[in-house]
Amino acid sequence: MTAATIAMTRLRPIRLRFGLAAIAIGAFSALGSPAYARGPEGIADVAEKVIDAVVNISTSQTVDAKTSGGGSNTMPQLPPGSPFEEFFDDFFKNRRGPGGGSKGGDNNPTPRKTNSLGSGFIIDTSGVVVTNNHVIADADEINVILNDGSKIKAELVGVDKKTDLAVLKFKPPKPLVSVKFGDSDKLRLGDWVVAIGNPFSLGGTVTAGIVSAKNRDISSGPYDSYIQTDAAINRGNSGGPLFNLDGDVVGVNTLIISPSGGSIGIGFAVPSKTVAGVVDQLRQFGELRRGWLGVRIQSVTDEIAESLNIKPPRGALVAGVDDKGPAKPAGIEPGDVVVKFDGKDVKDPKDLSRVVADTAVGKEVDVVIIRKGQEETKKVALGRLQDADKVQAAVKTDEPAPEKPVTQKALGLDLAALSKDLRARYKIKDTVKGVVVTNVEASSDAAEKRLSPGDVIVEVAQEAVSSGADIQNRVDQLKKDGKKSVLLLVSNGDGELRFVALSVQ
Repeated sequence: MTAATIAMTRLRPIRLRFGLAAIAIGAFSALGSPAYARGPEGIADVAEKVIDAVVNISTSQTVDAKTSGGGSNTMPQLPPGSPFEEFFDDFFKNRRGPGGGSKGGDNNPTPRKTNSLGSGFIIDTSGVVVTNNHVIADADEINVILNDGSKIKAELVGVDKKTDLAVLKFKPPKPLVSVKFGDSDKLRLGDWVVAIGNPFSLGGTVTAGIVSAKNRDISSGPYDSYIQTDAAINRGNSGGPLFNLDGDVVGVNTLIISPSGGSIGIGFAVPSKTVAGVVDQLRQFGELRRGWLGVRIQSVTDEIAESLNIKPPRGALVAGVDDKGPAKPAGIEPGDVVVKFDGKDVKDPKDLSRVVADTAVGKEVDVVIIRKGQEETKKVALGRLQDADKVQAAVKTDEPAPEKPVTQKALGLDLAALSKDLRARYKIKDTVKGVVVTNVEASSDAAEKRLSPGDVIVEVAQEAVSSGADIQNRVDQLKKDGKKSVLLLVSNGDGELRFVALSVQ
């Protein structure tokens, strides 16, 4: 197990660890009055106001006994003589049935049902519930358990895997209590928040803490912008609400970072601004209809910014433009840097991805770009992002007999003019033009920037090249001009472009 693991907070096998800790009582005398340690007075009022709108989500799934080793039936590892050892032993044996599971030598284990628990919250008294997608993913049956213990079968309205959100619907047996979304943008670092959910199947558990960070990107998805909180969130809290002190939902508790599976005070919630938009579309369409600009983007590093004369480094660098996308007819080109979209500043590629996705399909927006050091504004009518995964099957082909190409060294690279043999060897499409990389020096800046044999250099300092000599001449000129780096436009064999800045010193 790694030192820190990002784990979904869905109920899983529990590992308990026991230890003793000595606490120096005298150290607390400097903390001030007891009222300071208790936190704000309104937490109990918030809990009392919203607790009936928070639900437990129970799911069941039929799994193949042959492939279900471990999982939710794995016996937790407990120290010998632990006071919980007997309890867990009975619990897991009862779940597996007589004999505690498949008997040794049984070649025909029967499929069995597994159960899991998560959290959710009611946003409409007609019976609409929000939770995490991973709480209900692959479930054969979904039930909503109200705070009074009532259990009602629910149906799935829609899911969005990219934000890990889901909407459920059930027929209420009695009048319900619902909660509304607050404005997560108004949260400040240090604001108090309250989490309510179903950690480790304990149900109706209230914890409180502060907002530790905002707009946190933990690389779990394309639209990461999490609220980080130190309010205790554990497995089973997934899908539960994060409230502000007005009792409004400001986030959906989704992930934790933990070396052991338990809360260490680093939890993440999807902000309500994102949740509200996703939920509206799922309720209206049963799916997400995100805006699409039709560009591939990358970060503007310090070296790229220096090459493009952008101060300070900011924005999203356009590495490629889809021929069928809305950006192309609007005049956006590779090498442009998007710094503002529909009136919103773009600091990095994630900013652009989020704002484009949140913009209505078909809306005409102003896109401010920097091209050759000058700002320009382009008008773009957004298309719709298609979520279908593109899967290409590998086709085995006979390798042509290798032919040693004539190469030239520059920037730690061996470079050669494109030939029929090299196109076949590296599977480079005929539409790709430029100079092919045949070798990369292990200790070079190019290797550090992940250039590799088969990459094709299309442009150097925004000028097309067709030979190694062209590249060397451009590098020599940039050195004379006092430049510290050179900007390369690089293509892979399929024609997908990216920019790479290499040192010329």
